[in-house]
Amino acid sequence: MRSAQYGPARRRAAGLVAGLALALGSLGVSVGPAHAAAESGASSAQAPCSGFLPSGTVVGMAPTPDDGGYWIVNDTGNVVACGDAANFGSLGVAPSHPIVGMAATPSGGGYYLVASDGGVFTFGNAVFRGSTGAITLKRPVVGMAVDPATGGYWLVASDGGVFSFGAPFRGSTGALVLNDPVVAMAASPTGAGYWLVASDGGVFSFGAPFRGSTGALVLNDPVVAMAASPTGAGYWLVASDGGIFSFHVPFRGSTGGVRLNRPVVGMSVDAATGGYRLVASDGGIFTFGASFLGSTGALPLRRAVVGMESSPSGTGYRLVASDGGIFTFGTARFFGSAVSPLPVGVCSATMSNPDPPGGSTETVTIRSTVANAPIIVTTNYKTKSTTHGGLTDASGGAAVAFDIEHPKTEYPVGVVVSIGNGQAICSTSFTPR
Repeated sequence: MRSAQYGPARRRAAGLVAGLALALGSLGVSVGPAHAAAESGASSAQAPCSGFLPSGTVVGMAPTPDDGGYWIVNDTGNVVACGDAANFGSLGVAPSHPIVGMAATPSGGGYYLVASDGGVFTFGNAVFRGSTGAITLKRPVVGMAVDPATGGYWLVASDGGVFSFGAPFRGSTGALVLNDPVVAMAASPTGAGYWLVASDGGVFSFGAPFRGSTGALVLNDPVVAMAASPTGAGYWLVASDGGIFSFHVPFRGSTGGVRLNRPVVGMSVDAATGGYRLVASDGGIFTFGASFLGSTGALPLRRAVVGMESSPSGTGYRLVASDGGIFTFGTARFFGSAVSPLPVGVCSATMSNPDPPGGSTETVTIRSTVANAPIIVTTNYKTKSTTHGGLTDASGGAAVAFDIEHPKTEYPVGVVVSIGNGQAICSTSFTPR
């Protein structure tokens, strides 16, 4: 397997993973004492973070173990550190597939980033265990779970194929014809195995106890997530209408009979009470057997909530929006946001020759609204990526020339242009002949 160095990150992977899912936001209930700094109607004093991210690009966050800070990541792998979160670095170059999530190591001394193609990038003390980069998959990966026993991880594809790295392989449904695609997986808290769940609520257990499923029922809306109980004795499934299906765990209630403004996209279990919270894409919070500490459901957010994390005590939680805004409730502390104080830049990119011969020189011409700013041009070939630098002039324009060597012919090469550390991002392509 090829190993490539991307700045301070180590990416020894490229395969297919769609998600480290932290819970996402929901319809309006009442608004609690939120702290926020986002492109929304809410605001608060902004604490410093290590940088800013372009609006609409943020995909997730991860807290430090002591809950004294957090990291925020966007789809190009740029990471902003806030509070006591150490800055272990970012990708530095645009990946061939977008980053979809992150997870911190137990010590807080590093973190993992995962891309939609299953690429795994490690920073700090995060240990690279492998990826599906050298495998041609039948279906894209849609989930990832970390094995609490070994520190390794599993990737799962939408056909139920499971790929284990530093964690025991317990089985998969990759050889079966499923009625509906797998949408998520959860690891047993004991490390004994894992569960897969399909959008029809079908549950497949491997090394973990099977407690039931909704695979034989006709659901009003698809299942979007599952959560295991802290003991691993059972699990909950949640549908996009907030319907809850409990198996060997207590049913505390649901929003299945309520008309929601926005769909439920995730849930989290309150370790202190054994209850749970549902969140929808507008940041509304619905609590069942867990304390309600506030939501953004009544606030006019400009960007959707894309992540949620609960404090270890269960007495607080944070929401993160796709513009990098952070909203805190209860005892969860606010350490700043990644909302850029600058307007979002605009750029366009064109190639001098859309189908150049191998061994020739290409030039990407750039026009933008970001003047006198550094440029990173990333060319994503079939088997590798290369980067080239430049600088915009006073009008925001630039021309960056580079050698294309001898890549595979008739294979489109994506070209991503990032200006001013992501203030403006655009793309184009060429096809060698």
